Amino acid sequence: MATPRATIPLKYQPRRYYCTDTVNSDCQKGFISAAGLNHHYNAVHKHHTTRPSHPQQHPWQPTGQHDGSGDDNIEPQGAYFVKHPVLDGTPVDLNGDDLPEGASPPKPNTSSKRAWHPFESRAHFELADFIFHQNEMPGAQIDELMHIWASMPGQAGTPPYANHEHLYSTIDAISEGDAPRTSFSMESVEAGGSGGPSWKHNGTYEVVFCDPQILLNHQLSNPGFKNHIDYSPRLVFGEKGQRVWSDLMTGNWAWNQCNELSKDPDNHGAMFVPIILGSDKTRVSVATGNNEYYPLYISAGNVHNGMRHAHGEAVSLLGFLSIPKTDKEFEADPEFRTFWRHLFHTSLEAIFHSMRPAMMKPQYVKCADGHYCRAIYGLGPYIADYPEQALLACILLMDSFASHVLWQKYGIVDDILPFTASFPRANIHELIAPDILHQIIKGTFKDHLVSWVETYLKKHYKNDFAAVLADIDRCIAVVPPFPGLRRFSQGRGFKQWTGNDSKALMKVYLPAIAGYVPNEMLQALSAFMDFCYIVHQSSLGEADLEALDKALQCFETHRSIFEAEGIHSDGISIPQIHALQHYHEAIELFGAPNGLSTSIVESKHIHAVKRPYRRSNKNEEMAQVLLVNQWQDKLARFQAECLAEGLLDKPLIPQDNVHEDTSFQDDPYLQEAEDDDSERVDAVVQLAHKPSPRKLRTLAEMGQDIGHPELPDLVSIFLFQQRNPGVDVPDISKCPKAIDPGYSFSSAVATFHAPSDLSGANGMHRQCIHASPSWRNGAPRYDCVFVEKDPTLPGFQGLYVAQWFTPIGNEPCNNTGMWKVEHEYDEYGDHLVSVIHLDSILRPAHLIGIYGDEYIPPDLHYSDSLAAFGSFYVNKYSDYHAFGLAF
Repeated sequence: MATPRATIPLKYQPRRYYCTDTVNSDCQKGFISAAGLNHHYNAVHKHHTTRPSHPQQHPWQPTGQHDGSGDDNIEPQGAYFVKHPVLDGTPVDLNGDDLPEGASPPKPNTSSKRAWHPFESRAHFELADFIFHQNEMPGAQIDELMHIWASMPGQAGTPPYANHEHLYSTIDAISEGDAPRTSFSMESVEAGGSGGPSWKHNGTYEVVFCDPQILLNHQLSNPGFKNHIDYSPRLVFGEKGQRVWSDLMTGNWAWNQCNELSKDPDNHGAMFVPIILGSDKTRVSVATGNNEYYPLYISAGNVHNGMRHAHGEAVSLLGFLSIPKTDKEFEADPEFRTFWRHLFHTSLEAIFHSMRPAMMKPQYVKCADGHYCRAIYGLGPYIADYPEQALLACILLMDSFASHVLWQKYGIVDDILPFTASFPRANIHELIAPDILHQIIKGTFKDHLVSWVETYLKKHYKNDFAAVLADIDRCIAVVPPFPGLRRFSQGRGFKQWTGNDSKALMKVYLPAIAGYVPNEMLQALSAFMDFCYIVHQSSLGEADLEALDKALQCFETHRSIFEAEGIHSDGISIPQIHALQHYHEAIELFGAPNGLSTSIVESKHIHAVKRPYRRSNKNEEMAQVLLVNQWQDKLARFQAECLAEGLLDKPLIPQDNVHEDTSFQDDPYLQEAEDDDSERVDAVVQLAHKPSPRKLRTLAEMGQDIGHPELPDLVSIFLFQQRNPGVDVPDISKCPKAIDPGYSFSSAVATFHAPSDLSGANGMHRQCIHASPSWRNGAPRYDCVFVEKDPTLPGFQGLYVAQWFTPIGNEPCNNTGMWKVEHEYDEYGDHLVSVIHLDSILRPAHLIGIYGDEYIPPDLHYSDSLAAFGSFYVNKYSDYHAFGLAF
């Protein structure tokens, strides 16, 4: 008789290792052990054939130490991530019970709902979105449009919408995205009195806002974010086992918050939702100068940084804070400033008071993938510039100092509790986000480094200072054009700087001052630029952080030149520059800083505040601005729902009813550089949709036009090399001949993955490449391009630059950090000319002349810059993608 087998209790084993294959980003299969991940990687991903990628700028050298997170002591292969083992965002059913892994989300009840409700049809929705969201047409113009529409033949006097009120009510009837607004008012303790400062008795201060939890839930359930959201913190590891930080949920802060929450068994299996806040005052009317508003924005930290940059729906306008006003003589009054701080923190506390229970116990929410889960909220990073950071962090309780000592000696106010003190697990001193725009780009570069350089020039050149400064301006003005590069036609001498102006000047500044300032000053600026460009990456690994520390150390060493030259002889102790020391830690806590920059908030001002304000009747305008934002969010959410249901898969007009035009078409709205919402692919270059000119021509005719009559022979050589790679070219008569005639094109578009630049949701970016004898009816434009040379070599060593240039030396310039190149010539002393395959082009390249010792002629045009100089810098600072390619 067989002995019964002992019963072994089964224990649930969560999936701890998740695939993050760089080729197939949608593959996020989970495995219990590292061995399972390795088997999957070898079977599915290892043998993918892809275009070879260049070595990384900051390669990681493994230490051989395992992180110890696995129980099988096997080092995982390939990139992977580990979810938080307790707060993992487990889906639940409508009764709150956990669903088994792989279960489908519940189907929405749409039996009683028309497909396009509340719109009559898809065309009605498309028209409403075009008029209200895209075109932002005022109400009076909508009425006029409907009147014209009704008068057209065949309309029978019935337009799609009776008037603007009919359109607005239809949009308002959209059930998704509804977020009712409310308000409250506060008074100073002396309101209604007389005498003394006006702020003490000027009445009430109103705060208008929407329910923050409703706005967050709209973001979490947006189906457009389905593949761009984290339901659990992740520890991400690269292909060699190094930690990688990108989105907020990959940082240590979110992981540590979940560790704290996991102490309560009721939170197990819940989804942690960090609340990202941002505020920044803005003016909506320059003419009057008095229309200043204080918008407050909110974003769910689970949404990926790329969506926060690319989609307005990932950042919502929460409301408007109140701005106390007083007479100029009292603006610096400590009592008024204390009142402002009280007003600010009390307002934030009141806005989020209703969310306190949701920060203590999980709430049921719908997610972007259609599932439901239990969510517990928590205050997260706060996006603010330096003055507002000081406003936020005004408290530090210290028993050993009197109040007047704290204020006078340390600048600390001790009688105000920050709003975070009223909420669990929140400390404002740990939640202030790094600010690339105001700390690095404007704060350090524009406000200090550029100013210090100018002070040095004035001190060193004395009587020639004006001439030197004018020459530097001409150097900046003659820089060759480049996609997305702002043109400084008059140099850098303009009065009002914006963040975009500062970014643009950074890209061209080093070559302009080279030769006028000491080498050590150039090295300080180059190291700072490296620091800035590393910080701005959308994803940073341990090797990137090591390079960041090295760049900062180099900057701190070489910036002593400003002290030695007497520019800043009393030492450099500036808050914005000091903040650079904290970026390493901030990245480990919150992920890539570009996902928390004030540039996100400032760009949101335009669409969320300034344009809606102009559409209002200026009566109780804050409520109207919030309403416009709500309607825009409703239209965007309705579109996302329709996309998820497949209702927008087909064109509005069936293809059978569209006459196909076989002639070449072009997109007249294509910008020089713009984001691209296509799926992630390898870098690709495509010709324009129409030739120039639009007629067939022989190669001989094309060669005559471009000044190279040998073009037919060059094409024959190219064809031979394509058929016989590695074989010496024989006599030209033995090379194949191209069949005439053909088309020539004056432009192409390069599309490549550049998530750190202006890009779509999948990180794709595109730039135009021009080869035109007359660009925009003006001077000729012939852009340079990077061409594939050897993908196994690092950086610029594996690239060519065409028009053809050859490197000067075997390493970048020690002072600027950029490679130097010069024109390449053939055996006859002419500029090298050849025909290459379109697929060998990677993307545009930007060169800036090495200006030499002579002043730039005032009449030199930027279109002649590539011919006017004998040698050039390869501008790795032209954009963030080039920085990681041409190092």
